[in-house]
Amino acid sequence: MVTKKMSELPSSRALPRGFRFASAACGLKRRGQTGTLDVAMIVSDPPASAAAVFTQNLVQAPPVVLSRAHVRESAAAMRAVIVNSGNANCSVGPGGMVASRATADCVAKLLGCRAQQVVVCSTGVIGVPLPVERILNAAPGLAESLEFSPRAFEGLTRAIMTTDTRPKRATTSCRIGGKIVRVAGCAKGAGMIHPNMATMLSFVVTDAAVAPSVLDRALREVVNRTFNCITVDGDSSTNDTLLVLANGASGARKITKATGADYVSFVAALEQVCKALAIGIVEDGEGATHLVEIEVRGAPSDAAAKKVAETIALSSLVKTAIAGADPNWGRILAAAGRAGVPFNPDHAEIWLGGMKMYGPPKGSPYSVALPLDERKAHQRLLEKNVSMVIDLHHGRCAARVWTCDFTQEYVTINASYRT
Repeated sequence: MVTKKMSELPSSRALPRGFRFASAACGLKRRGQTGTLDVAMIVSDPPASAAAVFTQNLVQAPPVVLSRAHVRESAAAMRAVIVNSGNANCSVGPGGMVASRATADCVAKLLGCRAQQVVVCSTGVIGVPLPVERILNAAPGLAESLEFSPRAFEGLTRAIMTTDTRPKRATTSCRIGGKIVRVAGCAKGAGMIHPNMATMLSFVVTDAAVAPSVLDRALREVVNRTFNCITVDGDSSTNDTLLVLANGASGARKITKATGADYVSFVAALEQVCKALAIGIVEDGEGATHLVEIEVRGAPSDAAAKKVAETIALSSLVKTAIAGADPNWGRILAAAGRAGVPFNPDHAEIWLGGMKMYGPPKGSPYSVALPLDERKAHQRLLEKNVSMVIDLHHGRCAARVWTCDFTQEYVTINASYRT
């Protein structure tokens, strides 16, 4: 199993069979972004199994509400996705749902399918009415330009971007019953990122044949180890959607049970793609200069370990210390202590940038600040990837979470995002 690097454009051989892609610029993006791609389409020529997870935010955009219903109704026969950036179509009154339904109806007529076989997604500014006629006018051209090619897939990855500085994409493959099965995905997200599924837009397509209920099970397993283990700023968006389509065009035998070697192979491939996309989002966090991996060990349960890791990842003081390459391990210990998970801080240990900074000195059972070369520690923390490990010594369970630092650029981007 080989996963394509995020920066590399996938070859035709890496793309799942039976899918076509198209993108266009219809004028939805603002302030000097005219002419940039802002609408895209994914079409599965064979009807595909579909599984999705959506935002848990109480405020949910009409595209989320509509698409959740469509996935529920057409989980065994989904045909298409249409997605726009530049406008979230959220909190705009009844016109928001009218626009989403009109978009699904338009795509369905162009493809000769039912509207319920179309997923509609939007991302961008909240509270601004969507000029849906621009999408409807662009839709026929999208349908005509659909193609199976790396160039078309690349267009999709760019059309969904908002504050992203680069596209996020990943591909891999595995064997099911001797047949090669391909998995490809893309995602957008740089801000309003926090694990509560989903925390961005992400589309994953595969030519594996998977029963809808099994696909749903696989997705939820993978999400809890990937997209639900990232955070940039603690904010969950109103439009977040992660959709997986499996159309069986590989000719591999169908996976009908969430057990056995076929299922294990497929889940491993799906997880590779989702993990690459999730980490890509954190690496491209708004204003981020560091990718931070936080590992919590010695917790009483996996859930407890994850709670401590997330609390550390969300700490503004921890994130700003990383931005300044400041080896302030006390902030890590303090964040762990307010996570609501029992442990004895006198027995905990902390490593930052691979250097042990807090723990029991030789001959003592109690943890204290350890001798530290501050200059060396600062240099370690200037590196792009920063590791952070805390051992609670209060159990045998562990968890891993990814985040990024907070910089002035994050404030600049979000202080002027709308104006």
